[in-house]
Amino acid sequence: MSKKIILIGLGLVTAALIVVGVSQVKRNSGAGSTAISPAASKTANGPAPNNSNLTVVRFVKNPEPAPPLQTLDILGKPVSKQNWSGKVVLVNFWATWCPPCREEIPELLELQKEYKDRLEIVGISEDEDPPAKVLKFARQQGMNYPIVMATQEMLDAYGGVPALPTSFLIDTQGRVVQKHSGLYPIESYRREIQLLLGLPTDARVETFQDNGEVFLKNAANATELPGVDMSGLSPEQKKIALHRMNAENCTCNCNLTISQCRVNTGECDTSRELAAKIVREAGGKAKPDPSASSEGSKSISQ
Repeated sequence: MSKKIILIGLGLVTAALIVVGVSQVKRNSGAGSTAISPAASKTANGPAPNNSNLTVVRFVKNPEPAPPLQTLDILGKPVSKQNWSGKVVLVNFWATWCPPCREEIPELLELQKEYKDRLEIVGISEDEDPPAKVLKFARQQGMNYPIVMATQEMLDAYGGVPALPTSFLIDTQGRVVQKHSGLYPIESYRREIQLLLGLPTDARVETFQDNGEVFLKNAANATELPGVDMSGLSPEQKKIALHRMNAENCTCNCNLTISQCRVNTGECDTSRELAAKIVREAGGKAKPDPSASSEGSKSISQ
């Protein structure tokens, strides 16, 4: 066999191998492929090599069980926390008259469609209108998830619904891991849901101690409060100041303690001024006002 024929044969074999290789690559990277990229795979199964480049998602360090919920929705169908096992749940406080709530509805529907039976959305309507009117609105919007009418017991159980919409994110074990007040980006919701379901995502989890950010009752555990400067106090003075802020009510008609009001909304001038006054008194720069303390105790007992 001549050298020329050998070279031609080798060339044909090489070309055939290239064709096979290209077709295999196309098959693996086609639109219907379920292959996970190396980076995504490492994110799903353990820390990625360059963890600092991932988006940070914050979940409560020691999450509490979601408050019990057993009621009927506006269609008369039972809604129970007992049926949430193994699902990620969004408990969404909203109202028909709330523009941000209406803006959020299509995104919630998109999430419901995307994750199907792995995600449960429960809308808790704070409307004062009768259920029939809320149902009419829900049908117009195509809302296909359960909607229940809020009761004072529900509001008290979840506590700390500072604005509408407010959503509580619950993991597959029925624990509340985060709370979002106001409009929240759908991509951020998607990252959180994927992390809780163990799906690949471009995010990593950082945990935090709930000091009232999720459940307002936990504001009593906070050692720092928004907009309150306690840097000039000794540890004992700070302890006294925090005790008073958790014992005395804010006078802005929010029905919260001073510390809860500071956590719930950092924009309240009343709680900011009351906290600053307590800090001054704890530091010995002003004498305590007995009437304020007794008034706070009276409000709490009521």
